[in-house]
Amino acid sequence: MSEIHALLDRIAQEDGAIGAFWQVDAAGALATRPRGDGPLSGLAIGIKDNIDVAGLQTTAGLAAFRHVVATQDAPCVRGLREAGLVILGKLAMHEGALGATTDTPGFGRCMNPLRMGFTPGGSSGGAAAAVAAGFVKLAVGTDTMGSVRIPAAYCGVVGLKPTRGLVGRSLVVPLSPTLDAVGMLAATPRLAGLGLQAMVVEDLDDPAWRPAPSGWRAVPDAPRRLAGLRIGLPEPVLAAAMEPALRAAWTAAAARLRAAGAIVEPVALPAWDPGAARRAGLLLLEAEAAALHPALIDDPAAASAGFRAALAYGRDAGTTRLVRAQFLLRQVEAAALRLLDRYDLLLMPTAPQRAFAHGTPAPVDQADFTALANFAGLPSLAMPWPAEDGGLPASIQLVGRPHAEALLVGVAEALG
Repeated sequence: MSEIHALLDRIAQEDGAIGAFWQVDAAGALATRPRGDGPLSGLAIGIKDNIDVAGLQTTAGLAAFRHVVATQDAPCVRGLREAGLVILGKLAMHEGALGATTDTPGFGRCMNPLRMGFTPGGSSGGAAAAVAAGFVKLAVGTDTMGSVRIPAAYCGVVGLKPTRGLVGRSLVVPLSPTLDAVGMLAATPRLAGLGLQAMVVEDLDDPAWRPAPSGWRAVPDAPRRLAGLRIGLPEPVLAAAMEPALRAAWTAAAARLRAAGAIVEPVALPAWDPGAARRAGLLLLEAEAAALHPALIDDPAAASAGFRAALAYGRDAGTTRLVRAQFLLRQVEAAALRLLDRYDLLLMPTAPQRAFAHGTPAPVDQADFTALANFAGLPSLAMPWPAEDGGLPASIQLVGRPHAEALLVGVAEALG
């Protein structure tokens, strides 16, 4: 366990300036005897603070939950322990998982290790920061409209969101049961895949959970050949505004795939207006969060005014607006699934921008590109890409058919 000692020492020395960990369980980590001899045995991992770990607090970044202590592990955490991972503690997140800066009232501001003073993204910002800082090689996050992949992009690490229903969500503080997913952040695509694979265990308390198909794995058995793959560049993203360095990274990734023999071409997706779909998804999640957490709305001590206002907005949205939003999202889902009947993958930037300074207004379009995978229940992997201007890394995103996690990991490895 000398490596665990070293990581705990590093966290103690360096995390005061970053704020990735809200709770460090040094005693529990040092007492852990890793199980098995698999590829994850003995590796350190951190868990987002909206996921139950027995004996540790589960705050979800909400004042109302500050003193809640979990009595048992969430099923996904149980799977990680069975794979031999050592849990170092609980990680910072945006309040209630509703936001993408990880600047959480009453809990603190998490910094991006790549540039101090900048956001690590969110809502799984602490998870991305912990991996980027080298405190852990893997971290668990949750992703409702991009909350694993956006911080992965901002911090220059890998983020993997699974197929809908693959990883159970019981004993995870919910935001939107329709859109929520438990995902993995890691230093490499393979580690992200292996970590995700470990979380795929039975979870009968999550009504959306379904057993993985026979033979499913999240990592390929052999290096992935790119020749012959059909890869679409969604036209709504081609037409969207984004930082020039991100468009250049997207172009470079497409060129590398073509050079390896893949067919890469623009594809129409007229049902998907990224901005309109993001607004519909936000309305839906605010309404679902209001239904799940009604006691938070009118209690000033329970959460920030902004969080309570978002839930109140969802509560008061009205049936007609909610049905319209759901109908729009179902149209987007159907269009994406039909498109992936003809293409193996979609390729796009992860977000329209890179990390920005804390205290500046958060761009409203942060989740415009990531949310598609949540709306359609698709797996998606975000991976870093060098930025042509030499600044913070860019990030590209692969979106695949249901249960195509191994393909995403294999293509990411080939590109890297």
